Amino acid sequence: MIKTESLTKQYGSLTAVDAVSFTVSPGEVLGFLGPNGAGKTTTMRMLAGFINATSGRASICGHDVDSDSLAARACLGYLPEGAPAYGEMTVRDFLDFIAALRQLHGSARSRIDAVIERLQLQSVLNQTIETLSKGFRRRVGLAQAIMHDPPVLILDEPTDGLDPNQKHEVRTLINDMAGDKTVIISTHILEEVDAVCTRAIIIAHGRIVADDTPQGLAARAPSGRLDDVFRTITA
Repeated sequence: MIKTESLTKQYGSLTAVDAVSFTVSPGEVLGFLGPNGAGKTTTMRMLAGFINATSGRASICGHDVDSDSLAARACLGYLPEGAPAYGEMTVRDFLDFIAALRQLHGSARSRIDAVIERLQLQSVLNQTIETLSKGFRRRVGLAQAIMHDPPVLILDEPTDGLDPNQKHEVRTLINDMAGDKTVIISTHILEEVDAVCTRAIIIAHGRIVADDTPQGLAARAPSGRLDDVFRTITA
């Protein structure tokens, strides 16, 4: 489970995230939507422990992100914006490194091969990450996020840079994993919300302005289209 209570982040006089509260339960795939600068990525970074909140609190699987950060991060798979990695490493070396960090030893290391196959990385295992296309880098980022089979996934633009077939594969992967996991994905692709999300939150100017199922949000517009609701709410 993911839970936030009045989560706030300020940079001087700028309030990037303003008293955001929500709960995401196992089996839910929450789409986190909003225009650029709305506070989506900042909220995800606070949940992942990359930056500290100014006030409020957040927890992952019952572990406070600030006071019990190691336990919270052990439950979490995080794909950050841009999927940063060590460019000089080969894909195989990087995934071995991630497995070691996650303390996957002995038979558990078979998980590496399962993830490689699932994300179709066989053809690039011996390439350095800096030579990969944007799509393959994204897939390597997804591989490190799911390596330890975490109960919670936070994915920032998981299909960014992928071609249509790859987007379909990643969406299928998210749907396959969603049954026993808690998932948040940020996306600007509204068709992705319909394809994988059971619920959607729209954030604008750092505040939550809507929280409903994709179908419930779409029903708010005469056209029945989610993009029309999105434009109206975030205007």
